[in-house]
Amino acid sequence: MAEPTAHTEAPAGHSAFPPFQAEHFPSQLLWLTICFVLLYVMMSKIALPRIGSILADRSKRIGDDIAAAERLKERSDAAQAAYRKSLTDARARAKTIASSTRKQHSAEAEAIERRLELQLRDRLAAAQQIIDAARNRGMGNVREIAADTCAAIVQGLIGQTPAGDEVNAALGDLGKR
Repeated sequence: MAEPTAHTEAPAGHSAFPPFQAEHFPSQLLWLTICFVLLYVMMSKIALPRIGSILADRSKRIGDDIAAAERLKERSDAAQAAYRKSLTDARARAKTIASSTRKQHSAEAEAIERRLELQLRDRLAAAQQIIDAARNRGMGNVREIAADTCAAIVQGLIGQTPAGDEVNAALGDLGKR
């Protein structure tokens, strides 16, 4: 088998590649100029104005969107400021209501406390009167009991019952306080 070889020569009867032949250069240059001029005219009259209008529309749309975004941001900032102001006002009102409620409850508690103190004083005075009356009765009974006890002791010691005047004289001021 024979090895393939690379051919670097043109076969006989054939010349070099036609675009590289000098006799074809003028027609190639003419067609290059015609194609370039046609392409330039088409680009400058059709494609570039369309691209320019598209870029202008996009630029206008972007500008309008930015302006709308700025207006919305201003409205949002105004709404946020109004919210903060209303929140501050609501907090101030809540503090005022809490303070007035606290004062009202404090006044009500003081009134109830004064009323209870008056009732307690009245009850204490009534109880003290009851205690004083019971002590007076008890002290009166103490003199009688002391007189009876004294008479019983004297009778047990000497065998005679003393007279009431003698017992009262012996007891003296007992129970008169």
